[in-house]
Amino acid sequence: MAAKTAKSAKNRRNAKKPAAAQSVPAAAEPAAHRWTFLTNHAHVLILLHSSPELVLRQVAAQVGITERAVQRIVQDLEDGGFVERTRVGRKNRYKVKTGQALRHPIEAHRRIGDLLDLIVN
Repeated sequence: MAAKTAKSAKNRRNAKKPAAAQSVPAAAEPAAHRWTFLTNHAHVLILLHSSPELVLRQVAAQVGITERAVQRIVQDLEDGGFVERTRVGRKNRYKVKTGQALRHPIEAHRRIGDLLDLIVN
């Protein structure tokens, strides 16, 4: 019986708080909980274009995702032909291929460089 009581007490502690208690003003809400118009792939691409010498740990910190997630995104971008990785000593340097077309049919008439010009400049 004591084990059952301990388990139900644990469940009560782990239960979600009512929505009113969880609400946070939009300005104070962490960036990780808000949606943005650009994906994490776009954020990583923008950072690698503007600072090709960044290490992925720095990219992860700026984008607000894990280093492993950034590694997967960089691999996706390389596999898609959007980024080239070059080893320089013990670090990697990244080159964004700005002439590549964007992937979605809605924006396929534009190049990666068009997006980067819009955001970076």
